[in-house]
Amino acid sequence: MALLQTTDVVKRFGGLVAVSKMNFSLEKGQIASIIGPNGAGKTTFFNSLTGIYTPEEGEISFNGHSLLGLRPDQVVEHGIARTFQNIRLFGSMTVIENILVGMHTQLKQKGTDALFRTRAFHNEEAEAEQRAKDLMSYVGLKNVGNELARNLAYGGQRRIEIARASPQTLLCFCSMNRQRV
Repeated sequence: MALLQTTDVVKRFGGLVAVSKMNFSLEKGQIASIIGPNGAGKTTFFNSLTGIYTPEEGEISFNGHSLLGLRPDQVVEHGIARTFQNIRLFGSMTVIENILVGMHTQLKQKGTDALFRTRAFHNEEAEAEQRAKDLMSYVGLKNVGNELARNLAYGGQRRIEIARASPQTLLCFCSMNRQRV
């Protein structure tokens, strides 16, 4: 069974068919790319996979669960995240702080734990920081955790976005133009 499976996905905007009967399959461990000219429907397809758009027709399943009708935050909880063509970082925050922002859906502590600085809060914060450091290393951002995100070159900023999208995901969609990372 495929990790990600789409069958006959159709997305329309009025009379314009942006995605027509798209079939796509991705196996666990596989790396794939969807390429095509501007206007071919790549971003619309990604938006349909990640819950930003709801297709008019077809099926989308991930890890055995249907994603149709789910909000983007619910799709993230299932293990799919994405980045955007235009980098959307918090420029005045550090690299590690930007990555930690992506972990907010995973954290289990309540506001009272943060307010009273409980042991569980400190433990979870330490685990999140270690995971962020591991992700920084994985995407090639060693020794830049305390740098402001806006000070990194384009490729470094793109890597921050990938790391921020990755903490709990099984699948990450990166939407890019022709720039190299």
